Amino acid sequence: MSKANNGGAGSGKKPATVTRKTFDEVLVPTYAPSEVVPVRGSGLDVWDQRGTRYLDFTAGIAVTGLGHAHPELADALCAQARTLWHVSNIYTNEPVLRLGIAMTQATFADRAFFCNSGAEANEAAFKLVRRYASTKFGAKKSRIVSCLNSFHGRTLFTVSVGGQPKYSEGFGPLPEDIIHIPFNDIAAARAAITDDVCGVVVEPVQGEGGVIPATKEYLQALRDICNEKKALLIFDEIQSGMGRTGNLFAYMEYGVVPDILTSAKALGNGYPIGAMLTTNEVASVFTAGVHGTTYGGNPLAATVGLKVMEIINTPEFLSRVRHAGEQLQRMLKGLIAEFPQVFSEVRGKGLLIGLVMAKKYLGKSKDITALAEKEGLMLLIAGMDVVRFVPALIVSDKQIEEAGQMLRRAAAAFVKANP
Repeated sequence: MSKANNGGAGSGKKPATVTRKTFDEVLVPTYAPSEVVPVRGSGLDVWDQRGTRYLDFTAGIAVTGLGHAHPELADALCAQARTLWHVSNIYTNEPVLRLGIAMTQATFADRAFFCNSGAEANEAAFKLVRRYASTKFGAKKSRIVSCLNSFHGRTLFTVSVGGQPKYSEGFGPLPEDIIHIPFNDIAAARAAITDDVCGVVVEPVQGEGGVIPATKEYLQALRDICNEKKALLIFDEIQSGMGRTGNLFAYMEYGVVPDILTSAKALGNGYPIGAMLTTNEVASVFTAGVHGTTYGGNPLAATVGLKVMEIINTPEFLSRVRHAGEQLQRMLKGLIAEFPQVFSEVRGKGLLIGLVMAKKYLGKSKDITALAEKEGLMLLIAGMDVVRFVPALIVSDKQIEEAGQMLRRAAAAFVKANP
């Protein structure tokens, strides 16, 4: 049954006033968003519908690495929007070619595949490792090894590869030949990566799983075992990449080179874009028609991605990220000293930092972020035991200090509510 026209496009009526309640009325309830409805942002500052200002240490879940409404990105996007939006992949376009050059010149890779999200980048990577193994070694080499508590996206394939069953429950039957092993456990990796494994995927820093960095020994062991078993090694750098850890990509700090790397999030600073980077040898099995995307590598997204690359990938910018990360960790360690009954540990790299709840308050990280929001500080969680800090990479020392003051007030309120 069709509905009457209630003021939509072409009705002649003004758009309806929208509030947080509108979400519950018209959107599929896949999320439970905050009552705060942001309407404007600049740098790390965000204002809601009431005009209340917040300090944003979420960066849209590590996406707006250069902050909100970055003027150079806005100018580049607007200029391209007046020139050419979309041509499909029947044709290529200049912005995507320039972005491909920039990303391959800056990394180990020879080839780039562009899509619209991190999930799509990982989907392409997982298809590629199976295609490569099937082409080179036969259909029996199809198993994918991933880590427990990993997160690789929300498509059926990527959610199955991700090591968190809560995201795949109720969606069966799931893709097969996927196994999960403990993170940072070399012995488990040696036992699991057998001759039938086509690919191993790992986050150099587990993000959703609790902000846990891999050890260099673990990543090097994965590289060595993959070489021995003729399996491809995938680094999921969707959250850890694009300057987040103080290098363009985290693998550069570790000195361990993957066969495939996936990127998204901060690559577009909020404009949807994902990338899969690989070598000539591996890319050769993705011939015309084997995989594709309608919007991937469109001129708008590629223009933004190229400008992001130009800004972030300089020694000065990345040095500043490392400094800011040190300042943030110092502030959080001071908070632990002040509230040892609430917080136990700081971990992470660069500006991807986790603050772990003390044993007494495990499962309460969301309580801290809710209280911080009341103080004007926007934060994330990484599981129910960890408060996650991923501010824009342009965060200043002054803003880190301000965040610390807000967080202290939130911690004091938490102690009062949880004696």
